[in-house]
Amino acid sequence: MSQFRQIDDTIYASPQITTNDVAEAKALGVSLIVNNRPEDESPDQTPGAEIEAAARAAGIDYVAIPITHAGFGQGQVDAMRDALDKADGPVLAYCRSGTRSTLLWALAEAKAGKNPAVISSKASGAGYDVSPIRQLIDMLSAGS
Repeated sequence: MSQFRQIDDTIYASPQITTNDVAEAKALGVSLIVNNRPEDESPDQTPGAEIEAAARAAGIDYVAIPITHAGFGQGQVDAMRDALDKADGPVLAYCRSGTRSTLLWALAEAKAGKNPAVISSKASGAGYDVSPIRQLIDMLSAGS
């Protein structure tokens, strides 16, 4: 059983998924899977290529935007914003725990000018804490 956490109507965050989880994503109407894990981050992770093949076989788009523990860069935020904008339905983003995926979503939403308090509330409602990057969210939302 998956550990998908719905942040809002457009996005789910999840710890590492397997190819078996793709069917559940499809049943939820997910149109895009975003892999935020670097390949070979841990020996137990399902390779991105396997997730991508399962997603595409199910008619789900797939994109990899890896986030290392070194943090986030503008290119990753831009890539996530672009992926969210182009998605034709809900998005499932995953990493080791779902936290990096949620933080990247929060930054991408802020880049789009969304309200930082709403972003924080949605993430918190799904069990994720964006306070470590709240200052960045505020700056991006303000257009800084």
